[in-house]
Amino acid sequence: MDDELSLSLSPPAVSRLAALVLLDGGGDLQFDYIIPAELADTVFVGSRVEVPLRHQPKPGTVLEIYELSPDDQRSLRRVIRTFGDRPQITRAVLKLGQWVSDYYCVPLHTVRRYMLPESIHSDKHRDKVRRIARLARPVTEEELEKMRKRAPRQAEIVEVLQQAVEKDEAVETSAFPSAPSLKALVRLGIARIDEEQIVRDAYADEDFIPTTPLSLNAEQQEALDVILRAVEAPREQKPVLLYGVTGSGKTEVYLQAAQKVIDSGRNVIILVPGISLTPQTVDRFRSRFATIQQEVAVLHSQLTQGERYDGWQMILRQKARVVIGTRNAVFAPLENLGLIIVDEEHESSYKQENELRYHARDVAVVRAMMEPCAIVLGSATPALESWYNASRGKYTMVSMTERADGAKLPIVRVVDMRLERKRSSKGEPSVLSEQLRIAISKRLDRGEQSILFLNRRGFAGSIQCQVCGHSVKCNHCSVSMTSHKELGRLVCHICGFQRIPPKVCPECNDPGILFAGFGTQRAEEVLRRVFPKARIARVDTDTMKEKSALRDTFNAFLARKLDIIIGTQMIARGLHFPGVTLVGILNADLSLNLPDFRASERTFSLLTQVAGRAGRGELFGEVVIQTFSPHAPAIQFSRHHDYEGFCEQEFEFRRQCGYPPFGHAVLITARGEHQRRTEFSLETLHKRLLENIPHEILMGDPIPSPLEKSHNQFRYQVLLRARLTKTMTEHIRKVLAATKLSHDVMITVDVDPVSLS
Repeated sequence: MDDELSLSLSPPAVSRLAALVLLDGGGDLQFDYIIPAELADTVFVGSRVEVPLRHQPKPGTVLEIYELSPDDQRSLRRVIRTFGDRPQITRAVLKLGQWVSDYYCVPLHTVRRYMLPESIHSDKHRDKVRRIARLARPVTEEELEKMRKRAPRQAEIVEVLQQAVEKDEAVETSAFPSAPSLKALVRLGIARIDEEQIVRDAYADEDFIPTTPLSLNAEQQEALDVILRAVEAPREQKPVLLYGVTGSGKTEVYLQAAQKVIDSGRNVIILVPGISLTPQTVDRFRSRFATIQQEVAVLHSQLTQGERYDGWQMILRQKARVVIGTRNAVFAPLENLGLIIVDEEHESSYKQENELRYHARDVAVVRAMMEPCAIVLGSATPALESWYNASRGKYTMVSMTERADGAKLPIVRVVDMRLERKRSSKGEPSVLSEQLRIAISKRLDRGEQSILFLNRRGFAGSIQCQVCGHSVKCNHCSVSMTSHKELGRLVCHICGFQRIPPKVCPECNDPGILFAGFGTQRAEEVLRRVFPKARIARVDTDTMKEKSALRDTFNAFLARKLDIIIGTQMIARGLHFPGVTLVGILNADLSLNLPDFRASERTFSLLTQVAGRAGRGELFGEVVIQTFSPHAPAIQFSRHHDYEGFCEQEFEFRRQCGYPPFGHAVLITARGEHQRRTEFSLETLHKRLLENIPHEILMGDPIPSPLEKSHNQFRYQVLLRARLTKTMTEHIRKVLAATKLSHDVMITVDVDPVSLS
């Protein structure tokens, strides 16, 4: 047995402090351990520690520290060691994690795993340092001459270090091939070796040009005043919902509010919905806070493990004043919080869709109440839940109805693609309507820019037989495969499975099997054929795989080195390109016809957000929406920029059905490789849930999920609705604890689902 582990089994000699430790792994195991006297100064609530479990060391997180009473005669085992010299999770964030565990029906150990980047779970990615060689004292020419004769390699090192002093440069020890000679100089007191931490910063090579605060119009000033009142007295104020049309200057309000908070000595968290928004947000904040650029920490999934580690350590060491990140940044251990900003708060990407199914916006609101600090939820199309909370007085509403620069909202034209199909010689829908083609041509002639949006990547949406109607589906998921011409493959966008396209129909052997629908890849091909001189870039997950690709593409577009961007949802939100005067939405129906009560809201929001990229500079903007459902309410209300009208009619539908925001929902899903066993498991759970079910809960019948099969697993679901979430989760917990289901069927509980698929 390891000596260190053997020592940990012996009783404590002096210390009477004990720690309650949550162990990593399943089961939510929590055990008490003695804190040895030699570790008393390094073990805190939130510390990562290693403790003995049976005969193996196990990592865990300290939840509580307490003093053992004289009557406590338990023979507790000892903490072996700590990871790092400070807590990795603050008390406030631990408390938040407990709330997340209770509300979302998830074990605390799962929450803890999401609260820390993977690189922080152990000391594997500890600080990266470089060793710098320097002269410890001046060396005379006479000394150097003697050294050249008896130790020429030492003399060469001294000469290099002297030159470095003159040029004010640092020389790493790795630059010297003769390590023994350098060590000899250190022993003689002529040289010394210093260690300097290397901060791994993904934005270190970026040049940020300092900016100054802009003059605010009356609406912006009112919004800023409301936010600052909440900053000054967060316990007395409510969350602020900042409803501002696209281009109304919400970001400038965020910047000036954040500056006031920083000037007062407090700190700020800014949440953005996706990685595509991060480069512009980082650029704007670091440019504005030029004097504290190195105090802006960035957290998102495309950073390397080392970059995430250094960003997290920067926050832990209280060197960060501002944290910018995607949803997991809501758990950043930033202390002395004055303000949390949730930009584009309506975005569904704030919702984690696997394992810990939390919503970062809602968690941010709870964190602001716990800290306490001010919180701002900003959007041109707020989530209906947020709008409802504001209408009931639960949130403070601030509206910005005019664009900040006085520009007009773009004119929106709807093209009925049913008529375009009739005009087509092949009777097929075209990628570009004649109206959109002419509009793009005019922009190219005038040197203006265009954005085309299509929320489907790949070349064709599916491959389908024109005789029997068979479409080629994934072997592992219940979805049609998408053609990717560059790969020469059909690809499943759910599990990634690939196959060669068939030359004849697999069902009837007819050779008349054709591509149906289109994706961004085909749209790009059409654009290059129709506009051969245009500079075009495609922005989707297929083209933006390189770490800096997205940032480089956006910078090129901003610098007018590109004429047209064709992209998916990555280009749909929050981006500011003054040269864009035309936005084309190639297929507005993709999100409209989904079997989900949020489909209309999602479509309206997407269309409004994409349309808002047009006309943000001095030139007038135009939007062309191509659709087969021109009279759908979501399309007509977005055409007129009428968010309040859309809310009114959508609320009526939601109220009648008892859907959010007029109550809460919980989606229970069963997944398993054996279809009948999976279905039977959910049916069994459904029967147990019906027993003694509180009368406030409405529960549907078990049904196949819209995505019935994914990654070789069959999926069945049941939806519960009630006015209070707690009513459902307490009942679900009791039933799950008392119900034994098949070991190969996984049950997931999704509280406040944003998608029913």
